[in-house]
Amino acid sequence: MKNILNARVFASLAVGVCVILSAYVFMKGYRDRNGKENVIHVTGMGSRNFDSDLIVWRGSFSKTSNDLTVASASLEADRNTIKNYLMAKGIQENEIVFSAMEIEKNFDETRNSNGDVTGSIFTGYSLSQMVTIESSEVSKVEQISREVTELIASGVEFNSESPEFYYTKLAELKIEMVSEATSDARLRAEKIAQSSGGELGDLQSAEMGIFQIVGQNTDEAYSWGGAFNTSSRRKTASITMQLNFEID
Repeated sequence: MKNILNARVFASLAVGVCVILSAYVFMKGYRDRNGKENVIHVTGMGSRNFDSDLIVWRGSFSKTSNDLTVASASLEADRNTIKNYLMAKGIQENEIVFSAMEIEKNFDETRNSNGDVTGSIFTGYSLSQMVTIESSEVSKVEQISREVTELIASGVEFNSESPEFYYTKLAELKIEMVSEATSDARLRAEKIAQSSGGELGDLQSAEMGIFQIVGQNTDEAYSWGGAFNTSSRRKTASITMQLNFEID
């Protein structure tokens, strides 16, 4: 009888402990859930308009001949003509970089009366070279890139690419924009908290969004992976900051 009584007491105690534990787990879950609900998520943006301070402009030229020596001499003559032209326009010699010469052998296919390929015939050499101009004198080089067709009068077949525009102080600019985006996000959070009758609490987390650079006054689309415009001299950079605050 005593053993049965002890067993019943032990069972009662076990049930009581389970109830207490269940209540604790329930209340903890309730508090955790409510704690998560008392967090506000906001996104702020920082942006800057700026002018590029570095220009990179490339162009290529080529010569073709059955004789490799003749082709090489002709290409060298064009290279000197291009260099002298650019320097006469005000570009510094150390801003002009010529790539290594590329040599390609050309062949024409031979075919039989059925149109099947039967072989090939060597037709000569094609030699090509590229020149790159990198300068902080953006306006000057941009203007020269538009006038470079003047080289045609010198007998040079110069293929000009569109200039690329960069900004060398991008790291500093990005820091300023992050600060602006953070302040913007905090201001939004404060207004939301006030409108809901609460007060802004501690910052829980912060995450930087995508950094974008697009051309000014263009219809260039923003990209989920981050746009980086190099074709426009005048650009707009933007960045977002996502902040999570407690609400008291």
